[in-house]
Amino acid sequence: MIDPMPTMPTGPTGPTGPSYRRRLVVMDVDSTFITGEQIDLIAAHAGTGDLVAAITERAMRGELDFARSLTERVATLAGLPVSVLDEVRAQVRTAPGALELVRELLARGWPVALVSGGFHEIVDPIAARAGITLVRANRLEADGGVLTGRVSGPIVDRAAKARHLREFAAAEGIDLADTVAVGDGANDLDMIAAAGLGVAFAAKPVVAAQADVALPGPRLDAVLALLDAN
Repeated sequence: MIDPMPTMPTGPTGPTGPSYRRRLVVMDVDSTFITGEQIDLIAAHAGTGDLVAAITERAMRGELDFARSLTERVATLAGLPVSVLDEVRAQVRTAPGALELVRELLARGWPVALVSGGFHEIVDPIAARAGITLVRANRLEADGGVLTGRVSGPIVDRAAKARHLREFAAAEGIDLADTVAVGDGANDLDMIAAAGLGVAFAAKPVVAAQADVALPGPRLDAVLALLDAN
């Protein structure tokens, strides 16, 4: 179940409040904007949850190539009915403070994007509920109402995440120096490096060591204090 969107503020930090230098905030989804990993939740329905979770953990620590690991994990989903995705969507929980963060960013007139190594089928409803229109993720291939065990189209890996950050910035007319990237796993390292401010959120050690700032969590809206200080 996706948490309800908080009411838009009208106080000192809302639309009637002070103006801010316009920035672009790009966030990872799994274990950043939401509390779990999409592929792990789906794999639990295929009976491969433990195997997939172990691969996911290694990939997020940077021990495995993300694209290859995603292909291996998705392969274990072959034969699952597409209807399983409805059940997974109902399991998804946004991270504490995630919706509050987006509410404030949108109130400031800042574009917000989600870039995910997960799947449009799960991410798009989350983004829509939060009012986020900029989304990039993978797509699960299906045939005859069942998953084929393959990804449709190019995989959103760490290089793709950085590329999408640059594309969003160019489209919005925002300098890279005014971009912010937030993530937790090795798949986020390139966009964290590309952004003007790279934030590791409840992150793996390899990410925390390379980001400009590391936040321990659990509330994602702690990012606001960083933005107001930088």
